[in-house]
Amino acid sequence: MFPSMPQEEPWDADASREIARSGGKRPPAGLRSDSETPSTRPSDEPEETDDEFEEIEEVPVRRQLSLAIAGFAGLLSVGLVLGALTSAPDSRLPYAIVLFGVQVLYLLAWVMALNPPAPGPTAAVAGVAALVADYLAVTRTEAALLPLVWVTAGGFVVALIGQLFRAQDRARLTDSWRTTLAIVAGAVAFAIPILLTRQETGTQTIIVCAVAGGVALVVARAADAVFPKPRIAAQVPRGVAGVVLGAMLGTLSGAALGSFLVFPFTPAKGAVVGLTAVVAAHLVDLAVNFGQAGRELAGDAPTFWVARHMQGPLGAFALVAPAAYALSHWFLT
Repeated sequence: MFPSMPQEEPWDADASREIARSGGKRPPAGLRSDSETPSTRPSDEPEETDDEFEEIEEVPVRRQLSLAIAGFAGLLSVGLVLGALTSAPDSRLPYAIVLFGVQVLYLLAWVMALNPPAPGPTAAVAGVAALVADYLAVTRTEAALLPLVWVTAGGFVVALIGQLFRAQDRARLTDSWRTTLAIVAGAVAFAIPILLTRQETGTQTIIVCAVAGGVALVVARAADAVFPKPRIAAQVPRGVAGVVLGAMLGTLSGAALGSFLVFPFTPAKGAVVGLTAVVAAHLVDLAVNFGQAGRELAGDAPTFWVARHMQGPLGAFALVAPAAYALSHWFLT
C-alpha cells in the first residue's frame, strides 16, 4: 500500500461552519469569487426588493378646501359671464376693470406658486403687459388678436431681460423661461374676453365657454369633497369620478345654451364649444395639481396656501379665453 498523500484543502472547523451555513453543500470550486461576502449573497436580495417597493402614502382630500376651490371657480365663471352680458359698445371699461382685478389675482397666484427668477420684476412686467393689453382691447378701432400677441412677446422679452441682472437668476434662466412665458401669456389672455364682446359671435362664445368651464370645475371639485374615487394618483388629492362628471355636465350645459342662443349656435355646436372649454379647463387644473405634488416630492418649500389653491381655476380660465377666440373665428364662422 502506498502512503496516503496529505490533502491540500483540509476540512478545518471554519470550512465546516461555512458549509453548514450554506445548506450542507460545499460550493463548486472556481464558481465563487473572492469578493463575494455573506452580505451580497442571493439570500439578501428579497430585503432590497422590499425596500424598493415601499407603499406610497396617499395624500388625504380636504373636503372644505375642495368646496372652497369650487366656489372660487364658480365666482370666476359668473364674473366672466355677467361682464360679457353687460358690456355695451360704449361701456367696456367696467368689464376691463373687473378683468384687470382677475389678472392681478392670476399674477399673485402663479408667481408665488412657480417662483420664477426675479419674481418681483417678473410680476411687475407681466402686470404692465396685462394693463396694456386691456387698454388695446378696449380702445383699438379694430378688435384683433395680433396686438395682444405682440404685447405678450414684448412682455416676455422684457421679463427675461430683468432676470439677467443677478447671477443666481441667470443660472435658472434656461430652465424657467417656460414659467415666465406662462405667467406673462396667462395675464394677457384675460384681455381676450374684451375683444370677443366687440365681435359678432364673440359674446355668445365667451358665455358658453365660461359657463361650461365653470360647471366642469365646480362639479369636479365638489365631487372630490364627497367621493374622491378612484384617485388619479396617490400624491394628487383628486378623483377621477369628479373629473368625468364635471366634463359631462359642462358639455351638457354648453349644448343647453346652444339651444337658446341665436345663430350660428345650435345644440351640437354648443356641445362642441362646451367640450373644448371643459377640456382646456380640466387640463390646466390637473396640471397645476400634478405640479404641486411634484414640488412637494422634490422637497421644495410650499408656497402661500391661498396662491396654491387659486392657481388652478385662474389658469383654467386663462386658457379658456384663447380657446373661445379660436372657436369663434374658426368653428362658428
